[in-house]
Amino acid sequence: MNTVLSKDGTTITYDRRGDGPALVLVDGALCSRAQGPMPELAEALADRFTVYNYDRRGRGDSGDSGEYAVDREIEDLAAVIEAAGGSAYVYGSSSGAALALRATAAGLPVEKLVAFEPPYVVDGSRKQIPRSWVADLSALGPDDAIRYFFTKGIGLPGILVTVMKLMPAWKGMRAVAHTLPYDAQVVGENCFGEPMDAGQWAAIDQPVLVVSGGKSPGWMKASTSALANAVPGAAHTEVPGQNHVIKTAAIAPVIADFCG
Repeated sequence: MNTVLSKDGTTITYDRRGDGPALVLVDGALCSRAQGPMPELAEALADRFTVYNYDRRGRGDSGDSGEYAVDREIEDLAAVIEAAGGSAYVYGSSSGAALALRATAAGLPVEKLVAFEPPYVVDGSRKQIPRSWVADLSALGPDDAIRYFFTKGIGLPGILVTVMKLMPAWKGMRAVAHTLPYDAQVVGENCFGEPMDAGQWAAIDQPVLVVSGGKSPGWMKASTSALANAVPGAAHTEVPGQNHVIKTAAIAPVIADFCG
């Protein structure tokens, strides 16, 4: 376990493994460096890269401080990249991809970015996320916040979420449920069914690969396509047979090939 101080003095904890060019992994909602897809992915990529897997602000062993702002999370990622040698490849998944995109647009020294299915909604093909969802999530306890996020944010059926509550992973999600409003703010205005404003990505001049799963819902495929069209020079690839919970064996070679 390693630590670095973010600009505001918050301690950010990360694991480092492997050998090669630096690659930073940025988690999505309800995940940390100990739970979710990144530990297995870090292991799979450690033969090609020096992989940095960190706890986002408020999760796991990382700290938190004061009123949340997306800029603080961008500074956290900047601190990890600095610890990695001053520049790095970056892979972001779901809301972690949204954070990585915002950080790249803000000028962080990202060599290449792989963005897997940031959860944007750019059309009317699904039930819309309430514009009050940041406040709503902030007002709810852990169990209700997770349920709200999955049903209203992701669009999962309520019965499926009820079944998920019986699974062992629910306890780990409860521990980081207070950060769900953070993810909602990271996604920002890109999730309310409006066409994507390409201007927000105009400053990105690094190579970007937008990735989607072949079995992901239509609204998510539409948003990844819109993102690839909006980011200057971005490429887009679809991984057959995969959905938003993409398997390590499917995404690891995509990252390695693009960043290799």
